[in-house]
Amino acid sequence: MNVETGPLRPGEARHPAESTQDIIARDRNTAPGWARDVSYTYLGSEDVSKDRYTRAEFADGEFARLWPRTWQMACREDHIPEVGDYYVYDLGSYSFIVVRSAEDEIKAHYNACLHRGTKLKPSATEGFAMNLKCPFHGWTWNLDGTLADIPEKWDFAHTRTRRMCLPQARVARLGGFVWVNMDPAAPSLEDYLGPEALAHLTAWKLEDRFIYLHVQKSYPANWKLTMEAFMEAYHVGDTHPQVAPANGDVNSQYDVYGEHVDRFISTLGVVSPKLRERYSEADIIANFTLGDSSALGGARPELKEGERARQVMADMFREMFESASDTDLSHVSDTELLDTYSYTFFPNLFLFPGISLPMIYRFRPDARDHRRTIYEVMFMRPKPRSGDFETAEVQVLQDHQSFAEAQGMDPGFGRILDQDTDNLHAQQEGLEASAKAGLTLADYQEIRVRHFEQTVDRYMAMPPFSAKLEDLQP
Repeated sequence: MNVETGPLRPGEARHPAESTQDIIARDRNTAPGWARDVSYTYLGSEDVSKDRYTRAEFADGEFARLWPRTWQMACREDHIPEVGDYYVYDLGSYSFIVVRSAEDEIKAHYNACLHRGTKLKPSATEGFAMNLKCPFHGWTWNLDGTLADIPEKWDFAHTRTRRMCLPQARVARLGGFVWVNMDPAAPSLEDYLGPEALAHLTAWKLEDRFIYLHVQKSYPANWKLTMEAFMEAYHVGDTHPQVAPANGDVNSQYDVYGEHVDRFISTLGVVSPKLRERYSEADIIANFTLGDSSALGGARPELKEGERARQVMADMFREMFESASDTDLSHVSDTELLDTYSYTFFPNLFLFPGISLPMIYRFRPDARDHRRTIYEVMFMRPKPRSGDFETAEVQVLQDHQSFAEAQGMDPGFGRILDQDTDNLHAQQEGLEASAKAGLTLADYQEIRVRHFEQTVDRYMAMPPFSAKLEDLQP
């Protein structure tokens, strides 16, 4: 229980209700070590400058300093299962062809012909190719990036002494994801994440999940502002009042792991501490919302006298998710089944490894407008024991469309995503209109926002990224 016992130092204040760890400790199926971990660090109380969200020059600096030096999730290995399968990852003006060049080899080629610069594959596409051929003049490379053919080669004798293989970003594979980094001198992905976060990611075994729903929408707000809308549960009471009767919002837990990873845990199956006098254990059952409620078939359990809603929900979820996904979840703890675990992997990835809310968020800035963000939501399920599954293709929504309109989206959760994003335009315009120079953040509940922006600042303090062509060629 969080109890104030005297004057508190900055960052020590917590909601006086029971903590997230108190709730998890009462579960029948014991939580793993990574769920019981607590790793908060006080990072100051200064306002965060609004210029980073409102100035085009700041966005230009991010493309020059931040994006080329960071590890980013480009796709899932399941997107490119066979040799010749490719997936184009676009980030602003940057574009990469992520291709399975051999059975156990993946390359990320800069998506530009070395002749006159034409894109070898259209942006935002995926498919299969025997080679990488420029559609303009036919220059052709093998899947591993080595030059295969120059039409009318007699006219290019001057290229014989040059290295003509395609430049590449670095590639790493972890958790079923393909990660890319443009900087040849960057630390390894493992060092970038750090030992604690790496241990968590490894424990989730996300390589055993697949994407069954993928939805994309663009928003009129800076990419950082859009990301930060999802970094805390402080907003739940006013933005998502319908979930508060079954969500421990203000006593959520926030953790920081090194420079590039942070987390929050928000418990489900409990009433918000602000509403304890208004809702019963039975009300929790009636009000819970899932990211994938299809597995439940509309069923709601009956609560017997003396039973805790949280435990009844965990038991029901285990049985129904096992049946729906043809997987064995006997080894999975109650908190993994129920609770919202949200990890941010800097710069632009959120992972939610829980079973009831199994999601990936990815945010990408629009290079043409620093006030627009491409936001993707991907839902995961455990891979069935039969091995029979299909990775979903992306559905692109228009600005006026609701997430609930996406085919396969749970309507209730689609409305939650709409609520999260409906605030963004007003926040972007409000910051630009504000006489105040910055944002004032909570020391604890908004620590992920501060941690994120301090990491942005570290990259923005670096000189612009620069690499010679030969340093990018294998």
